[in-house]
Amino acid sequence: MPEPIADMDEIRALLSHLPGPDRESGSAAAARQAQLTKPAGSLGRLEELAVWLATWQARHPPRLEHPRTIVFAGNHGVAARGVSAYPASVTAQMVQNFIAGGAAVNQLCRVADADLRVYEMNLETPTGDIVEGPAMSEQECAKAMAYGMMAVEPGIDALAVGEMGIGNTTAAAALCAGLFGGDAALWTGPGTGVVGAALENKCRTVAAALALHRPAARDPFDLLRRLGGLELAAIAGAVMAARLGRIPVVLDGFTSTAAAAVLFAADPHALDHCLVAHVSAEPGHRVLLDRLGQRPLFDFGMRLGEASGATLALGILKAAAACHNGMASFGEAGVSGPA
Repeated sequence: MPEPIADMDEIRALLSHLPGPDRESGSAAAARQAQLTKPAGSLGRLEELAVWLATWQARHPPRLEHPRTIVFAGNHGVAARGVSAYPASVTAQMVQNFIAGGAAVNQLCRVADADLRVYEMNLETPTGDIVEGPAMSEQECAKAMAYGMMAVEPGIDALAVGEMGIGNTTAAAALCAGLFGGDAALWTGPGTGVVGAALENKCRTVAAALALHRPAARDPFDLLRRLGGLELAAIAGAVMAARLGRIPVVLDGFTSTAAAAVLFAADPHALDHCLVAHVSAEPGHRVLLDRLGQRPLFDFGMRLGEASGATLALGILKAAAACHNGMASFGEAGVSGPA
């Protein structure tokens, strides 16, 4: 468990202490792949995923017996500008739905045998309206990141990360534009389903926030404070803590990937222990994946959030580990290897 973080500078300093890949475990996994009863490479990305798991769990064979899905929920002051098809009250209502077991992520966790944890990020107090000022103070952002770090407990084999928050695709679009450039139209999409004049309003809102904060921000973490949200900050903290704890991370859709992208913008190797589950129907996600050099596992047209895609991907990781660990080698099965 990481020590409580006092301020953003301490969090910035953690970047220089992130452990790298465990080459020995990765090499052991690659060597085993070469001996399994199949043509080389015939399981495609399942083979890559088994090696990736071993590399970032720092152990061989890799295990996926205790996956966890975490969902951070936060409210955004910018939601009052009509950027979502739903009112901000839906955030708290959906949290109760998660607790009652009625959301999509509950069903997907049941299928994947994943432990679900939901964290409310001060829902009664939305972040500041990013058109008028910063979303968070330095202290609020540091506290949210530390909260996300504390959610990553020992004993987890892989972490699926997602969010819930009305208005957070607006924050994500503004954050991505701040981190990687481009205008509001490049990053802004329908989110919960806004179209026409409502989508134009959302795009104008993102543009106004960018005009205020992009010139003033001093680094990616300052952009997170200015343009993000409590749940985005918590995701960034959780991703850092997972790296420190040798836990591979599966990111969900546009918003959770945008939150993690803050770390990439600060250090291009900070997300090496992460993969992105799916490409969201939110158009900015494809642009973001290209910037990050990430190849998602699947494209199912999903755009729900709440870690639904990331949890679905846990099943793929389980399959990768099962094939890697359970298949016989050529020698064990008495099968002739390649000539």
